[in-house]
Amino acid sequence: MTLHTGGCRCGAIRFQASADPFYTSYCHCGDCRRASGAPVVAFVGFYSDDVTFTGEDASTYGEAPVTRSFCGTCGAPLAYTDARLGDQIFMMLGAMDAPENYPPTVHGYVREELPFFHLDDGLPRMETNTVPRPEGATQ
Repeated sequence: MTLHTGGCRCGAIRFQASADPFYTSYCHCGDCRRASGAPVVAFVGFYSDDVTFTGEDASTYGEAPVTRSFCGTCGAPLAYTDARLGDQIFMMLGAMDAPENYPPTVHGYVREELPFFHLDDGLPRMETNTVPRPEGATQ
């Protein structure tokens, strides 16, 4: 079994996933940009039951249904969850110990992509989210 590991900059929070990710993506939305301070963010999605955290408890913030977590000591962003997708957690690619093992497979929210930042990598490009939400859920 492969363990997928990661954590914050200072090591106060560590995590591991006991199963392979089901998802990898880039997100170009303004909310992710503001949360990360980067022009684009990449995520690795795991099923929540497969992820275990150790060390300090993460600090959280966000507007429902999305909650973002970060290390309260060093400030490093760690993950986000979406209440509409209660069994999933999306780790920041930069929080993974070996981010090179998780190449994104799709671009999300390209309608919000910064005009000066474009990755011409041939991946699918979605106007909004890349993970299906339950029917009737708002974006």
